[in-house]
This record gives sequence, structure tokens and C-alpha cells, in this order.
Amino acid sequence: MESYKNLLFEPRDGVAFVTVNRPEAMNALNTEVIAELHDAFRRIDDDASIGAAVLTGTGKAFVAGADIAQMSDLSVAEGRAMTIKGQRAMEFIENIDKPTIAAVNGFALGGGCELAMACDIRLASEKARFGQPEVNLGIIPGFGGTQRLPRLVGKGMAKYLVLSAEIIGAEEALRIGLVEKVFPADALLAEAEKLARLIIAKAPIALKMAKTAVNRGINLDLSSGVAFEAEASTVAFASEDRVEGLKAFLEKRPPVFRNR
Repeated sequence: MESYKNLLFEPRDGVAFVTVNRPEAMNALNTEVIAELHDAFRRIDDDASIGAAVLTGTGKAFVAGADIAQMSDLSVAEGRAMTIKGQRAMEFIENIDKPTIAAVNGFALGGGCELAMACDIRLASEKARFGQPEVNLGIIPGFGGTQRLPRLVGKGMAKYLVLSAEIIGAEEALRIGLVEKVFPADALLAEAEKLARLIIAKAPIALKMAKTAVNRGINLDLSSGVAFEAEASTVAFASEDRVEGLKAFLEKRPPVFRNR
């Protein structure tokens, strides 16, 4: 297990398990945690032996928000600098080549909700709670929440959640499209690992190109998005994995993919 002050980092048979580990602070994000998360996902992206990542939290929280104690002492300039660092970390996590799964085990509020939204797929414990309550503190979501939330749940629902600061449960998060599936608390990590292993059995280059096409295309008009899809598809089609995948299908056997 790799060493971080605020994270547990454990690569295991192709899947990296990253656990935010500040239970005394409900796993709140301070500048140090943000830097460690950025570093951990950089390592995941660079390590060819890792095919996917599962992100979760210790104890009752996934991440209960930004560290209010630290934020209260920041100047305006320091607050802006922290916001930008957080945004860059979330953007990096969102755009790494490897698929990422947020296993939301408890409170995912403020920066925690934003961190979950930066992952490709969100699985939630039935005990999970989500919200962007920043307006209660005289601030707004600053780690991408005002941008990713409407892309996931729609403009109106995003405004409702941000402006009301309402905290919602896992089933409501599922209903509005904030999470993909909900599981009993004691099954969450096993289900996240099961999904990660299902994904890493696929062709790595195809996974990378599919993720890139979705991430890039959602910000483009349809014609431009389809054009980008054609380029991404061509990259996958040119890979050895495509040859192996089609051959295995015709031979009625499981494919053996090598490219990563």
C-alpha cells in the first residue's frame, strides 16, 4: 500500500483503490488532500498496470465537503487559489485515460459531491447523502459543481439543489441521474470492484477512446461531436485490440487484449 498522509492508495490486480482517510474531519478536502488526490490519480494515469480506479472514503463520509476550518482563515486571494487547485484536480481526475468509479459510502457534500461528479461512474450506498450546501456559508460550489451538476441532472434540478442547499438521499440521487446505481452499504465496495473488473476486461484503447469521445463531445454541438467520434473510432479501429476482438468474436472465444 502506497503512503499518503490523508489517503489510502492500494493498487490490486489492475484496479487502484483510493480512500480519502481523514475520518476525524469527515474526510473534508483541504489543500493537502486535494494535492494528494491529484498526485494519486496522476500515478494511476501513468501506471500501465492499472486499468481502473475506485474512489471512496473512510467511515461515515465519502467526503463531507471542503475543510471549513481552513477556508475560514483564507484571504480572498488564497480562497481563489484553493478554488483553482480544486478545479484542476477535479478536471484531471475527470480526464485521465482510465475509467474511474466513485463508491459513495456516506456524505458527499460540497466538494465531496463535486469530487464524485468528476468520476466517470457513481455508485452509492443506500446511506449516501448528496448536496451542494455552499450558499448556506455565503459561498458557491467552486470545484466544478455549477458546471458538472447541470450536465448530469439538468439545468433546473441543478439550480434547485444549489440554490436550496437541500441534501438528498441515495434514491433521490438515483432518480435524478446523479448516481448510476444504489447498493446496500455492506455491498458497495464489492460491487464497485466487480464493475471495475468488468470494465478492465474490455479493450483498453477502446475504453480510452470511448471515454474521451463522451467527455469531449458533451461540450460540442452534435455535428462536431459526431466528427470527433469518427476520429476516436478510427484510433480504436487501428489498434491490435480491434483485430483480436473481432477475431475472438468470430471464433466464439473470449478476447485477449494486450494494448494499454
